[in-house]
Amino acid sequence: MADEYFSPVCDDVVLTDPGTRTLDVVQAVRRLTGLSLWHSKVLTVRVPAVILAGVPQEDTEAATTALRDAGAQAEVRQQPEPDSLEP
Repeated sequence: MADEYFSPVCDDVVLTDPGTRTLDVVQAVRRLTGLSLWHSKVLTVRVPAVILAGVPQEDTEAATTALRDAGAQAEVRQQPEPDSLEP
């Protein structure tokens, strides 16, 4: 059997607009990242902000849904493919 290299799809969750319910979005960011309340607030008001980086696709979908449910606008951005190492 030939060895296969498997690379899971990893994406970033980007907060593009906190919306009008900022406190709800701050709480959602805090739950997703584990940051303190103060750091979550700073991250929320400095948009566009990468909330999660390099996470599997299933987690990005769940995080984006949580942020949208809190009243924010969020999107998933794919990370660029690493360049292949050729001599």
